Amino acid sequence: MTRSLLSLAVLTFLSLFVLLPPTDGRTHSHHTRKKDLPAVSHISVPPSPAPEPANAASPSYSGGDAEPISPFDVRKFGAKGDGVTNDTDAFKMAWDAACDAESATLLVPRGYSFMIQSTIFTGPCKANLVFQIDGTIMPPDGPDSWPQGVSKRQWLVFYRINGMSMQGGGLIDGRGEKWWNLPCKPHKGINGTTMPGPCDSPVAIRFFMSSNLTVRGLRVMNSPQFHFRFDGCRNVLIESLSIKAPSQSPNTDGIHIENSNNVGIYNSMISNGDDCVSIGASTYDVDIRNITCGPSHGISIGSLGVRNSHACVSNITVTDSVIKHSDNGVRIKTWQGGSGAVSHVTFNNIHMDTVRNPIIIDQYYCLAKNCANQTSAVYVSDILYSNIKGTYDARSPPMHFGCSDAIPCTNLTLSDIELLPAQGQFVLNPFCWNAYGIMETLTIPPAMCLVEGMPEKIIQTDVDHC
Repeated sequence: MTRSLLSLAVLTFLSLFVLLPPTDGRTHSHHTRKKDLPAVSHISVPPSPAPEPANAASPSYSGGDAEPISPFDVRKFGAKGDGVTNDTDAFKMAWDAACDAESATLLVPRGYSFMIQSTIFTGPCKANLVFQIDGTIMPPDGPDSWPQGVSKRQWLVFYRINGMSMQGGGLIDGRGEKWWNLPCKPHKGINGTTMPGPCDSPVAIRFFMSSNLTVRGLRVMNSPQFHFRFDGCRNVLIESLSIKAPSQSPNTDGIHIENSNNVGIYNSMISNGDDCVSIGASTYDVDIRNITCGPSHGISIGSLGVRNSHACVSNITVTDSVIKHSDNGVRIKTWQGGSGAVSHVTFNNIHMDTVRNPIIIDQYYCLAKNCANQTSAVYVSDILYSNIKGTYDARSPPMHFGCSDAIPCTNLTLSDIELLPAQGQFVLNPFCWNAYGIMETLTIPPAMCLVEGMPEKIIQTDVDHC
């Protein structure tokens, strides 16, 4: 099968795949929690900001400021870079040529803006492929400009790639505003309701069934939906990104990870209308460090267990980060009726700046007003919150542990927590429901509502199946 025909087949498959609930995933790695946490807090020192890209201004068409054409420069394959011409075919030809060469660089040159329609870049490629984005790439401008008969659920998909680096000082502009304003979006109806009409919106960049990936140094803005999504990937390094979208832009998660393992996210700045980083089912061994997050919905594990699905997440670490002006800080959210487990999670050395729910476990996550109570739940255990300090929006308690009636949260550990109201002097008490854990040190405010020890019985057959 030719690469073009394979791309078409996979793109059709992915359109269906994105609707499926998370698949059953078993994790077999073991997490050892670090015992020797720093004795002196450095939480007052915010993380270093992500480096600014080389070209701070958004590139635009400029024929006189062009770089020399390299062997896999997209202009050599017919790309115009005027921001209007459809350059998809030129990018595909450049990709095919670079993919078949050893240690190749596909160059998107600075000084140009390239419009690319929804497409898939298919591997496997030969080793050490670099996708160098120094200019601007962007999709068609909104739903009305999207080609008829082409999936509106994704824009650029990278499928079965092993050993690629996507990097550069360029800009990926998702041109999302017209998608955000579809009548179906929650903020368009009265009191957060939706209105009838089509609602599919594309993920900007999606890596699917790929490995040994690096994404570094790019500016990404205004995706119609998620900015980056990693599905079925392993050994992924993400660093020095700047991801920006308005705080009211719906479902614009910065980085979403699902069915993936061995992922590092470092030294990046993310502000958007949803989670800065979201972690889905069948994901383990994720290290997140030195992230400046917000305004946003925070850093989330979940939502998990939707439509009674099985979800396993383990060995997640979030450390040395700032979350500011966000609806949530560090969050675990699950639907009732799911199964599986979230375990061995560490949130350490995080500064909260006016965050509505700095620490939250919500096992009653529901997008409707009336969700029926169910006994099955994703089991949440072995969660460490250490050296988390700052201020919270006093509309909500600083800590919220809302655990399943039938499947309690267990082994929650609080150490060196200090959360004070951003305004006023009245400190709200933490909220706990069926939450078992301890305070290793004095916690402000004290989480006296935690139940010590372990519950006598956990009724769930799938609790040990991760």
